Amino acid sequence: MGLEHRNNVTVLGNGPATLIFSHGFGCDQSMWRYLYPHFTDTFRVVLYDHVGAGQSDLSAYDPEKYNSLAGYAQDLGEIIEQYGEGPVILVGHSVSAMIGALADRLLAGRIAGHVMVGPSPCYIDSQDYVGGFKLADIHSLLDTLDSNYLGWSSSMAPVIMGAPGQPALGKELTNSFCRTEPSIAKQFARVTFLSDNRQDIHGLATPTLILQSTDDLIAPVAVGEYLHAVLPASTYCLIPNVGHCPHMSTPSACSEAMDRFLAPWAAASSVAYA
Repeated sequence: MGLEHRNNVTVLGNGPATLIFSHGFGCDQSMWRYLYPHFTDTFRVVLYDHVGAGQSDLSAYDPEKYNSLAGYAQDLGEIIEQYGEGPVILVGHSVSAMIGALADRLLAGRIAGHVMVGPSPCYIDSQDYVGGFKLADIHSLLDTLDSNYLGWSSSMAPVIMGAPGQPALGKELTNSFCRTEPSIAKQFARVTFLSDNRQDIHGLATPTLILQSTDDLIAPVAVGEYLHAVLPASTYCLIPNVGHCPHMSTPSACSEAMDRFLAPWAAASSVAYA
């Protein structure tokens, strides 16, 4: 099975470096449409859907393979190898930031940079770590999702989106959640919210931009600060935003921060096309 069909891969733009955009839980590549057009004049842009999301091939979904984030990281690694030209910078929202980190570990030296949008290596509080949720809260969330996925989606998606004053975005995220095959969404949610990638992320030396919202229910500020502390080559950017999807609710702030971070690769692009 070809990757283009399996993951509904889209390739746009031109440039000697490649940006690969990887969406979060309950979303698909269309959620990047507020952000990615800013980069197509300077970079090769690759968009894709995780297997089980968007227009991916649902027949490729293997519950055993995707019972951990490693299965998604394997897919991303294959996409990098087939579609990545020149330096590759991964742009990952939410759980996909950790999928990108795992792919980086698989393909040592192949990834030139990461842009992590609302990332979290672990959602559960522990003695020396603030993830934002108690373990009991996560189990309650997953139990509710298991028993009434559509109801959970309708109530939670607008809260996750935040973005007061932009109700259309909350509706868009709700519709995206509701379009996802419930059995797949339930497994992906369990894999996401019970994951702990702190050991995988610790000390990752690849240059990384952390885009952190000032008010994010899913990834609170303490998580962004933790990542900045454990990633030795990280840049931390706190974006004034309510919600977990700043690439949708405040894309200009994201693109401005990304422009600064991506400047070395953009400069190479300017030279290449001069």
